[in-house]
Amino acid sequence: MSQPSTNRIDQKFADLKSDGKAAFIAYVCAGDPDMPRSLEILRALETAGADVIELGVPFSDPMADGIVNQMAAHRALEAGASLPKVLDLIREFRKESQLPLVLFTYLNPVYTYGFERFHHEAAAAGADGVLLLDLPPDESPKNAELHELPDLRHIRLIAPTTPKDRIPLLAKASEGFIYYVSRAGVTGAQSSLAVGIAENVAAIKAHTDLPIAVGFGISTPEQAAEVARAADGVVVGSAIVRQVEENADADDIAERVGNFVKPLVDATKSA
Repeated sequence: MSQPSTNRIDQKFADLKSDGKAAFIAYVCAGDPDMPRSLEILRALETAGADVIELGVPFSDPMADGIVNQMAAHRALEAGASLPKVLDLIREFRKESQLPLVLFTYLNPVYTYGFERFHHEAAAAGADGVLLLDLPPDESPKNAELHELPDLRHIRLIAPTTPKDRIPLLAKASEGFIYYVSRAGVTGAQSSLAVGIAENVAAIKAHTDLPIAVGFGISTPEQAAEVARAADGVVVGSAIVRQVEENADADDIAERVGNFVKPLVDATKSA
């Protein structure tokens, strides 16, 4: 795939690699608990040291998400979130920040908005990549209306259940970084890490030079540090979203979220 010459995701991972550090990638749902405070939370994540933000696009049927992230999408939708408003949120964030942003979404809202229009407008707003959870890479060549455009990096998921003969296809089709889902099932914080993370990351690396970020179930600094020793990036989502939920009525919600994230970032960087 042809790609733009510069991209914030590529540059961030290149810089971290030269420093011998893993990336900390924070997931939050756009518009949770509302758009103004969502912007404050994005800024707090950057202040806390996040290297990349995965920004969930609220959707009514997020089938890959556990209850914490499902409820975040529900809160955002109830507060009036929409894909155009998510793009407005990114534009506001870009007035002060160059932190890489990945849109974490499903095909339905993108297709409804217009697949080509989404790519162009998301990139123009300041997004750097997209992770379409339910669009297999081999479907794009079969459907002209789903042709992926070079405006955004296309992040792919690889899971423990991915057939071994399919991993090379996914690795070849990936851009920016590969998101390794460390356990089967939906998103959600776990009390312990899945087994075999280091071995599975090494197996994927045999097919690509792209960075590998690991997510699903990471919720403590100790877990973040362990994953950082095996991968190029650590993704924390549900544990952060839980903080948004628990502090939704607090005036200092963004500060509280940032205070929760800071030890996770520090553990990732010290691994």
